[in-house]
Formats: sequence, C-alpha cells, structure tokens
Amino acid sequence: MPRFAANLSMMFNEVPFMERFAKAAANGFAGVEFLFPYDFEPDAIAAELKRHGLEQVLFNLPPGDWAAGERGLAALPGREAEFRESVDTAIRYAKALNCPRLHAMAGLVPEAATDDVSRETFITAAREIYLENLRFAARKLAEHNLTLLIEPINTRDMPGYFLNHQADGHAILEELNEPNVKVQMDFYHTQIMDGDIWRTYQRYRDGVGHIQIAGVPERHEPDTGEVNYPWLFVQLDENGYDGWLGCEYRPRRETETGLAWYRASQQR
Repeated sequence: MPRFAANLSMMFNEVPFMERFAKAAANGFAGVEFLFPYDFEPDAIAAELKRHGLEQVLFNLPPGDWAAGERGLAALPGREAEFRESVDTAIRYAKALNCPRLHAMAGLVPEAATDDVSRETFITAAREIYLENLRFAARKLAEHNLTLLIEPINTRDMPGYFLNHQADGHAILEELNEPNVKVQMDFYHTQIMDGDIWRTYQRYRDGVGHIQIAGVPERHEPDTGEVNYPWLFVQLDENGYDGWLGCEYRPRRETETGLAWYRASQQR
C-alpha cells in the first residue's frame, strides 16, 4: 500500500499543533505534512519529528497574509521581492526538518486588476511573473537538493486561485523545464476540476511529485463521497507509486474516530 502522511493542519485539531505529532505517530502514521510551520521555531518542530520517529513530507512556502485572505505570492506582480524572501525562509525550515518538498502557492487573481488594465492583461502578466518566480525558486531549492511543487486548486474552495487544472500545471512544468519542479496532484481538487482521476494521473504521472487525498465533495475522510479510494490505492501500488499520500481532509468528527479507512488500508 502507498505510504500515508497525516496533514497536521487539518487532522488531530482536537489538540494544539505541537501535540499533533504524537497523535499521528500513535495512530500509525510514519509521515506528516502541514500547511505552514512558521509560527514555531524549526528546532522545536524537528524535535517532535525525531521524538516520534516521523518524516516531514511537505509544507508550503509563506503565503503572504493568510489571515487577510492571501493564498500565495508566486503569481502576484509586484510581490517578487517578498516571494524571494519566502523562498529563503522555507529553505531554512526545510533543512531543519529534513523535508524534501516545498509547495509554492500561486495566489489569487483579483476580479478586476486596475481601472486601466484588463483582467486578461493582468493574467498574462501574472503568468510571466509566476514562471519567473518558480524558476528562481527551483534553482535556489536545487542548491539544497529540494523539490519545488505547484498545485492546481479547485475554484469552488478557492475562487480566483491562479492555477486550477492538472493540464495547466503540467504545461507550466514543461515550459519551466527545471528538473526539480513537479506538480502536486490532490485527488480531491482533481476530481472537482477534471474528473477521471486515474486516467488523469496516468497521463501526467511522470510530472507528479506528491499526491493528496480527501473525500469528494465535502473534503472529509476518503471513505466518504463519490471517489473509490480503496481501488485507487491498489492501482497506485500496482503501478509502482512509491511516494506519499497526504491526508489533507477535514475529519467529520474527532480525527481518531474517523480512521477506520486508514486501519483498513494497513491490512491489505
């Protein structure tokens, strides 16, 4: 079976963040991921990882002002200096946590750019900035043997997000032509935006650097909703996927009461 990483931004929210590492390990997870570590010192997080024998799988670059609604900087014109600073910050944490992957969120495209610049012109400019910023980040991360990820996100959960479809993410990948850049394929977002998850994965598998899962349409445990995850787990295993599956879902109730799907997966 594929390896599962608990997403500590969404799971085990019954306890404070720094106590979630122990919860993940106690429930059998060998890896963890989360959105952002920046409210805590890297050494403190590293100590929790070591104490509980966990591998840090993934986290995101600083996203700008998250509380104010920002969702990344990579495609935002005028924020290039801030984005470059965020790369340095993320690398410092990645080295301390021995984390091999970093995700750069693209950001939101405003409904109206300015009075004298059309939305289409803004999007064109944003794409150029996105490529430039990703190229900069990829080369900085390559110096530390780190992989840069980009992720298409659905327009229902995050209206206005710059990157939405797997085809667009892999087109960016091809244009960048940087060997350490991959696409993060969240099956939840993929089902909402593209459907046909397994064929979509097969089409792009060489460019996929990380997979995440959640039930569709409510983003609860993967044993709920319209996606047949047990079948997908078998397909991934039989087709040689050796990466992690990040469990980026919102538990319906307490996290531990909803882990029957995980226990079943470990018995295969």
